[in-house]
Amino acid sequence: MRRAALRWGMPAAGGGNHNDTGDTRAMTSKRDFLKGAGLAAGAAAIAAPAVVRAQSPITWRLQTYAGLELAQHVIKPSIDAFNKAANGEMVIELYTADQLVPQGELFRAVQRGTIDAAQSDDDSLASPADVSIFAAYFPFASRYSLDVPALWHWYGLNEIWKEAYDEIQGVTWLSTGAWDPCNCASTKPIRSLADLKGLRLYTFPTGGQFLSRFGVVPVTLPYEDVQVAIQTGELDGVMWSGITEVHTVGWADVTKYYLTNPISGAWAGSYFVNTDKWNAVPEHLKTLFQLCIDSSHYYRQHWYWWGEAQYRTKGKLELTTIPDEEWKQVEDEAIKFWDEIAQRSERAARIVKILKEYAETMQKAGPPYRYS
Repeated sequence: MRRAALRWGMPAAGGGNHNDTGDTRAMTSKRDFLKGAGLAAGAAAIAAPAVVRAQSPITWRLQTYAGLELAQHVIKPSIDAFNKAANGEMVIELYTADQLVPQGELFRAVQRGTIDAAQSDDDSLASPADVSIFAAYFPFASRYSLDVPALWHWYGLNEIWKEAYDEIQGVTWLSTGAWDPCNCASTKPIRSLADLKGLRLYTFPTGGQFLSRFGVVPVTLPYEDVQVAIQTGELDGVMWSGITEVHTVGWADVTKYYLTNPISGAWAGSYFVNTDKWNAVPEHLKTLFQLCIDSSHYYRQHWYWWGEAQYRTKGKLELTTIPDEEWKQVEDEAIKFWDEIAQRSERAARIVKILKEYAETMQKAGPPYRYS
């Protein structure tokens, strides 16, 4: 069932009636009249652009990867804020997962100008950039949500992402931020690596590629079909998110168990815009949009941090854990996976080198950065 778009309309420009009266005993000279008329004309000319902007705002359509319930948290507050602060000059209409185009066609839709902007990971929207495999849940690239902004802002990934997308015509990458960790919610208990074998899990392309080494069968479906697929047995569960999303979108109602071992500490997602549409936006509105993106990044940091603990302790699912000594096999395999990906290109090698340096730094720093 198609869901209605989340939209925000701007109030129509209003006007007032003025009944100025003058002293009938006063005489207005021709010179004063002409002077006053000139000022009025000048004022009207100055005000005209504002009137045009209010009546004909720039209108964008932005599609997020998230379904309706999740979008209320991961993007809607920031879009609400933007539409309010833009003061009639620009309106962003927000659409949820698969509403306008399927998730796997989202990048091309932005590139063609079918839609103006997208919020998603590079991986699942099928970005052709060679950095896309490192987005979403690149196995064990992070342990906590703060690792993502630290890597992008302080370890050079912002510059590498810009470099990569500058090579692709039609799409401008704006910003990457952190979401929740990647754990498994399932209808069957997982207490050992053997329990992963044969599980049909809804997951991301790269995450699925990695998990298949342990017998997982990755399944791709439209986001809104996942819950029904679990109920019918087409899926055994999801390895798509943390426990906050599992509860927020209803997956906790159709699964029974939650594996506490994550394959990544935070999803890395980005904002993309059509380059021509972005270039047509005035600088002050570009700045406003980027500030609202930062606001969205901040909201998710504390919402997910709250939710992951809240739902582990007060949620619907039974927690299970694979022992550390056994889970280390997964962590060790991730490093092999990194090295394989590093062989793909010089840029991939640079990113893997950064990830290794970052992991080493965090380990040396000790608690609370890393616990042995």
